[in-house]
Amino acid sequence: MTLSDSNQQLGIIARLIEELGKLPGIGPKSAERLAHYILTADKKQVLSLAECLRSVKESIKQCKVCCNPTENELCLICSDPRRDSSVVCIVEQPRDLSSIERSGMFRGLYHVLHGKLAPLDNMGPDNLTIDQLMLRVEKGDIQEIIMATNPTMEGDGTSLYLSSLLGPSGIKVTRLARGIPSGSGLEFANSQILADALEGRREL
Repeated sequence: MTLSDSNQQLGIIARLIEELGKLPGIGPKSAERLAHYILTADKKQVLSLAECLRSVKESIKQCKVCCNPTENELCLICSDPRRDSSVVCIVEQPRDLSSIERSGMFRGLYHVLHGKLAPLDNMGPDNLTIDQLMLRVEKGDIQEIIMATNPTMEGDGTSLYLSSLLGPSGIKVTRLARGIPSGSGLEFANSQILADALEGRREL
């Protein structure tokens, strides 16, 4: 290997570490460990991971009903006839949906906002999937909407904003009980806490 080849390889490794370090929860040391694992791992395994990452970005889209990531027009939850379509739980992110599903206590449908109202971060109503939600409401099938935004200032503000929009519809609007610590997030709550929050939800 020539000196230029060596420098090029070091550049690629450094770039890999840098890119891995951009992932949430991955610090510099973890990024370096992952990079060196990839270097020593079986080539087939690494290429399989790369192909999976490519497929995710090319094949995954938003469910046309609830906006949850899916490979098809409808996600598995929206296409399940056993779910109660009259109750819709609103969450900020797909990971929040997953957390509630793991509790096993909710059999309705969802709506994923893909964010929360945060003016300081330039996140307004147009940046969320509020228009899609209102189209679902206009169809008249929904009887209750559960606000499951996170118990933060922004999450509460988003919940209040949506409640004001939904007021004229006459739909029952409820909020998760405060079993979830203020300032925390649904993804960090265990299944029992989420189950209690769903059971003890209150009307807004």
